[in-house]
Amino acid sequence: MFQKVNLSRLLVSVIICQLAGVIGSIFTSSSLESWYILLEKPAFNPPSWIFFPVWTTLYTLMGISLYLVWEKGLQQREVKVGIFLFGLQLGLNILWSLLFFGLKAPYYAFLEILVLWFAILLTSIKFWKVSKKASMLLIPYILWVSFAALLNYQIWVLNT
Repeated sequence: MFQKVNLSRLLVSVIICQLAGVIGSIFTSSSLESWYILLEKPAFNPPSWIFFPVWTTLYTLMGISLYLVWEKGLQQREVKVGIFLFGLQLGLNILWSLLFFGLKAPYYAFLEILVLWFAILLTSIKFWKVSKKASMLLIPYILWVSFAALLNYQIWVLNT
């Protein structure tokens, strides 16, 4: 009924995801008070304070998701492919911050977030085959990235 938790593996999984957030925030923080604040934004743009708790929560859920798949064993092909896709989407997540905030390129960030969304979907589909719980933990993430894509698009349109 209850499964033993490999605490060190769980912590590594969550820390990997949180580190992606830290790396992305390096690009974000350099532009928040200068470039980003001057952009015209749509009416549905959330207040700035909401992003930190949302992303912290999402990265934690992603880490738990990664852990659940990793626990199924790296010898399984489905697990290896799922973890590869997970790593790919995590890298794309960081790349979006670089494009949008670091390079101040909303158009390219929008194109990239569409690729990110598709990578999350593929990861979730692959995770479903390994662990349904792991896949379901990615639902808030893909929903938030869907919202972020719409927001990114609107910011690009409003500022061109």
